[in-house]
Amino acid sequence: MNIRSLTRGDGVVIGAAVLLFIASFLDLYSVDGAPDSLDLPNLWASGPVVLGVVLAGIIGAALVVVARGLPQPPKVAGLDLGQFGVAFTVFAAWSALGNLFDVAGGADNFEGATGDGPDAGTGLILALVATLVMAAAAVATPLVPALKGALVPAPRPAAPQPYGAQPPGGYGYPGAQQPAFGGQPQPGQPGQPGQPYPGQPQQGQPAAAPAGDFAPFWFAVPVPRPLFPEDGSPTPIAELAPGTWYLAVEQRGPALVAQTQDGRRGVLQDTSGIQRG
Repeated sequence: MNIRSLTRGDGVVIGAAVLLFIASFLDLYSVDGAPDSLDLPNLWASGPVVLGVVLAGIIGAALVVVARGLPQPPKVAGLDLGQFGVAFTVFAAWSALGNLFDVAGGADNFEGATGDGPDAGTGLILALVATLVMAAAAVATPLVPALKGALVPAPRPAAPQPYGAQPPGGYGYPGAQQPAFGGQPQPGQPGQPGQPYPGQPQQGQPAAAPAGDFAPFWFAVPVPRPLFPEDGSPTPIAELAPGTWYLAVEQRGPALVAQTQDGRRGVLQDTSGIQRG
């Protein structure tokens, strides 16, 4: 699971789930005139509230976050795992609203009250707020640009090193040695002795101008983006994740031909918001 794939909307969903869990230990209802010694039940004392609000909300939030962090979310009955999570959060908010209108159903056997009846407790009110925020964030994240931003921003590239200094280490960063899949560097790869870095001419040879005035550069994506085959097939061959640097080797109109750390090449069609190294 890639934490850098999470968005700001996912962060709101996680925060709402934490608030819902805390609210589950607070009072389910309150009664005017109840003695101070009376221990009022919390949300775990009501089966409908536990199943329809607490567990449904927490499970929905977990499904949304897990689906966002996986490169290829599994499907259940033809639907993505994240879509099931969104449905759970909406159901939890709907159930919380229903239980708020029927507080008396959980306090029918209460004795010793002198008021008109039970009112919604702190726990039930907070649970309604948490589930509403959770459902709103889960539904709006794919639609609102502010919520689609990365929750954990990509690290900035290392500062340029003085002439003659060794390039900084760190897998996937501009100027770092890129090991091949399996851990061993491939011959002719940037960062090995005698091999130039992107855009650097070899010793003893003049620098050649790149075709079309394009020079290879490192970049990072703000959110997960699919990488499509160069032959135009619609099935992605990889997913570019935030927090990792990739090498752009060619430009095709508004798209870029990018190379991953394991040597795969593909077309990045959506280049909006990328960070250049």
